[in-house]
Amino acid sequence: MTHLNKKSSSWNILFLCWLIVSVSAMGSLFFSYVMEFAPCVLCWYQRIFLFPLVIILAVGLFPFDKSVVQYALPLAIVGWLTAAYHNLLYAGIIPESIQPCSQGVSCTEEYIKLFGFLSIPMLSLLSFSTIIALLIILKRRITN
Repeated sequence: MTHLNKKSSSWNILFLCWLIVSVSAMGSLFFSYVMEFAPCVLCWYQRIFLFPLVIILAVGLFPFDKSVVQYALPLAIVGWLTAAYHNLLYAGIIPESIQPCSQGVSCTEEYIKLFGFLSIPMLSLLSFSTIIALLIILKRRITN
């Protein structure tokens, strides 16, 4: 693969990451402001790690900056950990006595259930998982 093709495909991977993050952020805002679903504490934490990625990944696109992975990947990993914890709470695996959502909106509130299993916490986990996978692929392409 030529240097130009490698750089072009790396840019495409980064653009796909940015696209997923942007759609996820817009979906989060859609659920809150259009559907009027109140976010729980864990949803807010996931947003804290998701929203900056929209800007970080966009800045890494123009011009392409291979160091963007070192800034984006830690945010995505911590967001994934928060989403994984949220899914464990949502599934009832973690007992209610240690849930962080003791006041306000419950972290186990069921707003949607697409295809019988896709809840808002699961959508977040899938989004962060895809972003992490793509960033790892990008990191490996850049270092080789």
